[in-house]
Amino acid sequence: MQHLDVTVLEQALAWADEGKSVWLCTVLSTFGSAPRSPGAMLVALRSGAHSGSLSGGCVEEEFLEALGRGEHAAPAQVIRYGGTAQERSRLQLPCGGSLDVLVEHRHPCAQWRDHLRQLLEALRGQHRLTRTLDLESGLFSVKSPVAGADPVVRLGSRLEINLGPALRLLLAGLSPVAQACGQFARALGFEVIACDPREEAAAMPIEGVKLISMLPSMYIANGGCHAATAVVALTHDPKIDDLALMEAVHTPAFYIGAMGSRRTSEKRAQRLQRIGGLSPAQVDRLHMPIGLDIGSRTPAEIALSVMADVLRVYRGKARAAL
Repeated sequence: MQHLDVTVLEQALAWADEGKSVWLCTVLSTFGSAPRSPGAMLVALRSGAHSGSLSGGCVEEEFLEALGRGEHAAPAQVIRYGGTAQERSRLQLPCGGSLDVLVEHRHPCAQWRDHLRQLLEALRGQHRLTRTLDLESGLFSVKSPVAGADPVVRLGSRLEINLGPALRLLLAGLSPVAQACGQFARALGFEVIACDPREEAAAMPIEGVKLISMLPSMYIANGGCHAATAVVALTHDPKIDDLALMEAVHTPAFYIGAMGSRRTSEKRAQRLQRIGGLSPAQVDRLHMPIGLDIGSRTPAEIALSVMADVLRVYRGKARAAL
């Protein structure tokens, strides 16, 4: 999941708490090229106020116009956008793409508000869950997830939507490279958290990212990493970087990396085993030097190589396959 979907559910809950009926949309499947993947969400009011994205603009406009005409009154229905060549051209969907969208019309009852809170807990990293919904009755519930299940499973009139933590980038200390990484990650839909207790860190703000004045190792030790977390240490300060790495290897984070030359990385690996007590297998989990070798020199170029490598690992693509 993306952090944008956390924002969608937060807005849906805020509107429900204000006593407003909402329309919650979820991408169920895509065909051809589509900007957002299954599970992506958007929430809207009849007025046209909305949060989130389904396609990057074209489908959202079509949906909001339909709301304005009084359509989509059913509790739950599936709508296909771009099902014909004429519609794909009108909606300007790329490469002949189309998508199926679940559209729910929900009133602000206690059950709906409790349901949104459960979904938010999952996306904020507490646990994974499966959301179930019956298209005929509109009834919804949650259940324990099945390992390895697809984001969306359709079983006749029953839908199962699997949710888990939003992708998180943990910046273990701030630097010019970390700033650029944070900006790239925000654009990619990551939740970005920056941890740095140093006074100079306050002078390196990242738009939309809250700085936590704490050693990243302490934040990690207190449960700051889940399976959808990437930890990047980009300061060249062993007190920041090494301690963060030593804690991160004991978490399910899918990516853990540190900046430095090949020689610096070799020395760090030896130091982590000698002082930190890490095993060779734990050291092998670390991406050192961090990032893809694209000849990066500037902070922005290094950050690009780092985020490209993070996505490579998240997508399960081997370096040799690039």
